[in-house]
Amino acid sequence: MNNTRFATAIHIMTLLSKSPQEWLTSEWLAGSINVNPVIIRKEIGVLKEAGLIISRKGKEGGSQLAKNASDISISEIYSAVKNSDVLGKKNNNPNPACPVGKNINIHLGQLFTETDLMVCQFLEDKSLKEFTEQFD
Repeated sequence: MNNTRFATAIHIMTLLSKSPQEWLTSEWLAGSINVNPVIIRKEIGVLKEAGLIISRKGKEGGSQLAKNASDISISEIYSAVKNSDVLGKKNNNPNPACPVGKNINIHLGQLFTETDLMVCQFLEDKSLKEFTEQFD
């Protein structure tokens, strides 16, 4: 994942974890992350679809965690926003006449899958609550 989606998502989730009884607005969250609220609303939608956040609209609107921070693994957050393999993307058009080129993507696919699995397993053992406690 060569973008900031995971960093943005975990920032959102950490802020919500630190204020579990409050409904935090996308504008307030965006102020902490220093990005446009539209970016926050997009990620909130993804996190909501993954069952990690609940939201409500209106004057008293905002977002909260859908469950206790101790019940949310960092792996769940990662999986919700992941849009590419940890190691990036495969080559689009390797030369099929080359002994390496004709099979590179098969072998890269296996390497990418194994690496992603290792990352998810590593993150599975870390809860949002544990991560959030670093900021006390």
